[in-house]
Amino acid sequence: MPSPVFPDSLDTAARLAVAGLVGLAVGIERQRSGHASGPHQHFAGTRTFLLIGLLGGLGGLFVANDAALVGTALVASGALLAVGAYVMSARRGTADAVDGTTEAAALVVLALGMLAGGGALRLASGAGALVVLVLAEKRRLHTWVNRLDPAEMRAALHFAVLALVILPLLPATLPSPVGALTPRGTWIFVLLISALNFGGHVARRLVGVERGYAVTGALGGVVSSTAVTWGFARESRRDASMGDAYAAGVIAACTVLFPRVLVVVTLLNHEVALAALPYLVAPCAAGVAFTWWTGRTHQAAASPAASSELSPLRLGAALQMAVAFQLVLLLVTIVRHRFGDAGVYTSAALFGATDVDALAVAMTRSGDGAFAAVAARAIGVGIVSNTVLKIGVALVIGRGAFRRWTLLALTVMLAALVGSLVLLP
Repeated sequence: MPSPVFPDSLDTAARLAVAGLVGLAVGIERQRSGHASGPHQHFAGTRTFLLIGLLGGLGGLFVANDAALVGTALVASGALLAVGAYVMSARRGTADAVDGTTEAAALVVLALGMLAGGGALRLASGAGALVVLVLAEKRRLHTWVNRLDPAEMRAALHFAVLALVILPLLPATLPSPVGALTPRGTWIFVLLISALNFGGHVARRLVGVERGYAVTGALGGVVSSTAVTWGFARESRRDASMGDAYAAGVIAACTVLFPRVLVVVTLLNHEVALAALPYLVAPCAAGVAFTWWTGRTHQAAASPAASSELSPLRLGAALQMAVAFQLVLLLVTIVRHRFGDAGVYTSAALFGATDVDALAVAMTRSGDGAFAAVAARAIGVGIVSNTVLKIGVALVIGRGAFRRWTLLALTVMLAALVGSLVLLP
């Protein structure tokens, strides 16, 4: 007989199933970790957590079906059970007794069960999986936290404010006498450069100075090889003794650009991707060779440890680079508006200087198969323009060994790309 409060349906069963499974998963983890057995056992194991999840699911069902008083009473009873269990456990007086992880997990399971009962199945199941992961990786998390120094912790908190507080408040576009400004896009660029700085700091600690920069550059190249070039070129001014390491990072980032563009184009238009592949093979191979060479034979000179007062984010340098990048974007816009787009290749050269990915996406939008060859060559022209820009950045901003090795590698990659565009049909 159908319930007078909520319907007897598959949807109701699914909600209770997700609520129960979340509790069961957490209970299994608590049981296996030894928190539900032994002389210092906590109040809940596999079965109790399953029941707590179902209790939260029932509470959510009642609330969702206009019986909020009953649902609230059910959830409150489960919360009182967890709180009471913690009070009784804390009275033991031992260090382990005051660890409220299991009781806190019970409260979270209760809340997630209520979410599932209310219909938010994906949110409840995803959050439940995250809870189990956090509980299971206790030792790794503690080890990682213990390795953070005060400067890294401050940098992480600052980055959270920059990304979660400031970024949403910025407008996407802002009109100006010289063209439209993009505050949000520019701030994303700031966040990207700051994240690269922080990632480089962590990578250098994990794998060493030389390899750390190469790894950071390769990972940064997945997002923006231009940002990596700007960042490492500026760092070479600050510490010329690390020029080889910075060069390895930039070369790795510029090498990753080719497979990254090819993957994007393949996902959108395989005909354009097949046409572009012959132009990208030679410069990519040259980049791989130079990345291996710089990483293998040019060890970074020892440098003094960075002061703990210097933030790993390097926010000031990131802001300066973002402003310069915005000026480049405005200059490109002014040139295009004043002189127009003299054909696809001219547009590709102008647009590719600052945004190769956007150019690649634009070149895949045509459904005309005959345009694939033109689109592929236009992507190559855009990469040529982008490489020339990065060579200019390395030449003007870079210093010492960074300038020499970056200019050599990028020039060879550029020559290989231009040669492919000229010689191949």
